[in-house]
Amino acid sequence: MNMESWVITLFFVLPFFCAFVNPLADRIFPGVQRVLTTVMTFALLILTIFVCFYHQQTIVYAVGGWKPVGSVPIGIHLVLDGLSGFMLLMINLIGFFSAFYAIDYMKEYTGGKYFYVLICLMIAGMNGVVLSGDLFNMYVFMELAAKSSYALVAFGLRKDELEASFKYQVLGGMASLLILFGITMLYWKTSTLNMADISNLLQNSDNDAFILFVQLILITGFGVKSALIPFHGWLPDAHSSAPSPVSAILSGVLIKASGIYILMRLFINVFHPDEYIALVIATLGGVSMFVGALLAVGALDVKRLLAYSSISQVGYVVMGLGLGMTVIAKGEDASAAALTFTGALFHMFNHSVFKGLLFLNAGSVEYATGARNMKQMGGLAKYMPVTFASTFVASMSIVGIPPFNGFFSKLLIIVAAINGEYYFRAALGIIVGVITLVTFVKFQVYTFYGKPAFVSDFGESPTFMKISMISLVVLCFVLSILIIPEVRSLVIDPALDTLLETNGYSTKMPGS
Repeated sequence: MNMESWVITLFFVLPFFCAFVNPLADRIFPGVQRVLTTVMTFALLILTIFVCFYHQQTIVYAVGGWKPVGSVPIGIHLVLDGLSGFMLLMINLIGFFSAFYAIDYMKEYTGGKYFYVLICLMIAGMNGVVLSGDLFNMYVFMELAAKSSYALVAFGLRKDELEASFKYQVLGGMASLLILFGITMLYWKTSTLNMADISNLLQNSDNDAFILFVQLILITGFGVKSALIPFHGWLPDAHSSAPSPVSAILSGVLIKASGIYILMRLFINVFHPDEYIALVIATLGGVSMFVGALLAVGALDVKRLLAYSSISQVGYVVMGLGLGMTVIAKGEDASAAALTFTGALFHMFNHSVFKGLLFLNAGSVEYATGARNMKQMGGLAKYMPVTFASTFVASMSIVGIPPFNGFFSKLLIIVAAINGEYYFRAALGIIVGVITLVTFVKFQVYTFYGKPAFVSDFGESPTFMKISMISLVVLCFVLSILIIPEVRSLVIDPALDTLLETNGYSTKMPGS
């Protein structure tokens, strides 16, 4: 099925347009921005499903029609391949359910029209990041998403929210400076910003020390964006202070789009896997898994617990990527790399769903009780059955209990580590799973069981919040079927093929 390549610009043009229209429409029809944003995110989700499952071809769009001069791509290119499509599916899926949830949740906040403008800009930024074919525009879109998230973290304007936003901005700004420095060094070396062109030029470069230096700089910058240990200082405050729909997007997709995705794109498709860099990435992932889990088990604030847990679960993904890169760099069996990359991609998708759901659950509890400290809760299962049931499913998913989706993706990563004789990392994955189990048993017991810590006549969350939570519960079961190869080939394999074809990205670009 043919499709005009300009259609992929809609992934950021639509949210840009919605961000512009929202405040104007709100002056005429107060509250209409809720509907406009939800419709826009639903349209993006439908468009994503179309390009991922029906079109299934790499799309390259030259903005402004600029053609390569000789073999040099001089214009801006947008690229939608298997990996980009996979990321778009995650971003727009969680974006839609968060916007739908916010219809009821954000009624308690003033300034709702600004909230929806910022949400639209953040979604536009994330979509732009995964579609950009050059480093500079990727950076611009990344900063658009980051600046929007800074404002959203501080949205309630309470002291702790402003403090969290300030910390987030300082560390995020330092990360952005490092990333910009790395991009500048690459431009100085290659005289191009096009990622495919850079990939081709670096293949013929013998300056390994320079490339290693730039890679380390970029790992540090994107390590902050991904909230990997020891670059995680901003995440617990930021994700716990933001409104819950925003927390769902931040933990569910932003740290992946602005961090992990770019690590995959650069260190697999552009630089090509290097054994030493792979070791660094796998080590960062393993440390993040373990330390994040330990920090989560001691937390009493629900949203901080979930934020620390995000660090741990992202660690699973990054460790899986590092192991796959090691296999490729050593020239070992490609099937081993395929297994570990599959586990990493699968867990990344799973995490976006069950962690998004958990933050929506936490928002539901806070919406009803006004509390986030688990010692101030207890007995909520009686009053909030939908929230209780959906939290239980999400908790079992993140712990990795079959038949919930988290079990299968963790299993693939651990099996891949065992097959590659990385026994310590396999054992670490199992140990972290046990710690995660303790964490979420505590979460369930303190919040939903036992004697209520207070007397109240509150009830279940409003309709739109319940629908969003129930929908994500269904996905926690549905995603389990991705373990079936025939189903996995539709969702994960296109992204997997992009990662395994380490030279494939550059050959699909104009001028290559």
